[in-house]
Amino acid sequence: MSETLSHGAHARRILTLGLPLVASHVAQFAISVTDAIMLGWYDVTALAAQVLAGSMWFVLFLFGSGFAFAVMPMVAQAEAEGHSAQVRRVTRMGIWVSLIFAAVAVPILLVSEWWLAAMGQDAKVVVLAAQYLLIAAWGLIPALGVMVLKSYLSALERTRVVMWVTLAAVGANILVNYALIFGNWGAPELGIRGAAIASLVVHVVSLVGLIGYAIWATPEHTLFQRFWRPDWEAMGQVFRLGWPIGLTNLAEVALFAASSVMMGWLGAIPLAAHGIALQITAVMFMVHVGLSNAATVRAGQAIGRGDGPGLRRGAWVAMGLSMIVVLISVGLFLGVPELLIGAFLDPSDPARGEVLVIGAVFLAAAAVFQLGDAAQVMALGLLRGMSDTKGPMVIAMVSYWIIGAPMSYVFGFVLGWGGVGIWLGLASGLVFAGLLLIIRFARRSRAV
Repeated sequence: MSETLSHGAHARRILTLGLPLVASHVAQFAISVTDAIMLGWYDVTALAAQVLAGSMWFVLFLFGSGFAFAVMPMVAQAEAEGHSAQVRRVTRMGIWVSLIFAAVAVPILLVSEWWLAAMGQDAKVVVLAAQYLLIAAWGLIPALGVMVLKSYLSALERTRVVMWVTLAAVGANILVNYALIFGNWGAPELGIRGAAIASLVVHVVSLVGLIGYAIWATPEHTLFQRFWRPDWEAMGQVFRLGWPIGLTNLAEVALFAASSVMMGWLGAIPLAAHGIALQITAVMFMVHVGLSNAATVRAGQAIGRGDGPGLRRGAWVAMGLSMIVVLISVGLFLGVPELLIGAFLDPSDPARGEVLVIGAVFLAAAAVFQLGDAAQVMALGLLRGMSDTKGPMVIAMVSYWIIGAPMSYVFGFVLGWGGVGIWLGLASGLVFAGLLLIIRFARRSRAV
């Protein structure tokens, strides 16, 4: 059944669905940002360690989140078709697959000290990063459960509760960080370990909150009834759609993690500046991710209705909204870089001036790839809504690892451009991915 909507109506539907998701993703990432800001005020070496450790945690988190992202279009399509039982089945097995992945991933993080040292990182940074991961690793389990429930609720267009739970988590993270990093309110001064404890607490509380809401607000799906019983067919469906998404996520986030490793070869100060610039650009990227998630849900609903014209029109509206965000972010990166970077640093820190100068150059380089980055994440969201994940995975892996990572090394070290060369290499991979993915969506959507 076709849904005849004007461009303005599509924009309103996307924004109604997407703005709470944008707020949720920004708030989710703000947990990491507040860690970085507060550790930056505590000690620059601790900040560098959190950048390195957080990048590695995020690599595994986004890989595992592929199964959660698979739940979103599957639930949207099943709901549009009126298959309530299928909604329950894929959501439940999405949690199962995510927990199985976490059981494999957590031990890798628990032995991080030896493999971080093998990457040639500064010894002091490695020790602090390992301390962080010994605690933060356990947060991967509830964090992946949270992602599945967010996908489930978002596909049902219950995005506001996702937003409010995540915003509450940010507030809790700030309070626990303030107590445990600096030793305020009679708490012990734990530095980077305090930040790790805060993140773990927040992930657990978020999971409990979303489970409670899902049981209360969607009793028709009986989501957790006989939760322990496996559903091999539904698990297979989630796994087949989710593993390419996970590898796509892994390819991109690992590219940025690799850039952090390469930046670490240049020293703690460039790594700290790189980490701050990454945090800033990632906040803007989360806006695109939220709009992309809304596009995934809308595309999944259109596929469930067999509505090709609605799919295409809604897609181009979503891309237009994302381009507006690109213009805003480029203006901020080029216009007020010192203001953005300075928020992460103690005014009395002797390294502040050097970090500000280097970070401003990195933000200028980041402005170069904003359009490509926005295009690739939006096209990925639309293609996921069409249950197309394997082709985009190949495009992502080629773009990020045959083009992006090698160019970062060539620009940064072979040509001697240093940190800015690493960032321009990132830009080349993201722009290439954006172009190919947009072309793929345009071609495949014509067949609907």
